[in-house]
Amino acid sequence: MAALFTGKVLVANREQDELETERELCRALENKVLLLYFGSGQCPRCRRFAPLLKDFFLRLTDEFYVERASQLVLVYVSRDETEEQRNAFLRSMPARWLAVPFGDAFGRELELRFSVSEVPTVVVLKPNGEVIVGNAVEEIRSMGPACFRNWQEAAELVDRNFLLAEDSDRQSRRSITDPIRRLKYKLAKKMEAKDKEREEEGPGGVETSPQDLCHLSTKTVRRKVTAKDRNSGNNH
Repeated sequence: MAALFTGKVLVANREQDELETERELCRALENKVLLLYFGSGQCPRCRRFAPLLKDFFLRLTDEFYVERASQLVLVYVSRDETEEQRNAFLRSMPARWLAVPFGDAFGRELELRFSVSEVPTVVVLKPNGEVIVGNAVEEIRSMGPACFRNWQEAAELVDRNFLLAEDSDRQSRRSITDPIRRLKYKLAKKMEAKDKEREEEGPGGVETSPQDLCHLSTKTVRRKVTAKDRNSGNNH
């Protein structure tokens, strides 16, 4: 999406900070559905639509309504007659909005590129700049925030909330099972060490040589034979 604004400048609402570097634009626009709102604070139709658009945007991005903001960004392309009118309008709109600087020729370029012939117009774009909806004004009026799901699917965005929840759940499972796995590992190591000690030690825990083992085996055989002979004598 930042490619559409390469070499251009966007202004953050309220603070009037300019986003002009490629990194700043990427951070603001990357992997989001982009709304280009062409309007004017003095146009009667825009004045009726603007409150709906404001509510639409807030319900998708404001923490009062959602736990995490949707992947949505809006850029206002002004058709106001003066910069004061433009500023007055933006002061009544969400602080997350961005805007093309007043009087910038880039605004006219966008109008021509997306064939904007009337206001209000809301052009909906994919992250790669492809058009999803040429003018979503009526869709926003009739469906409200529900239409964002359709745009999200069309833009092939991955649900960020789902991914974060999945990552959090996976991390939680790891944090619970890791101590158990570490304990099992330690126990296994201790058992291996004990088995190795048994292999190296003879009966009674004393290390024996091959000669000692042979001598012990001979004594054991002799004891068995003697006991057998003694039992045979008693039977006779």
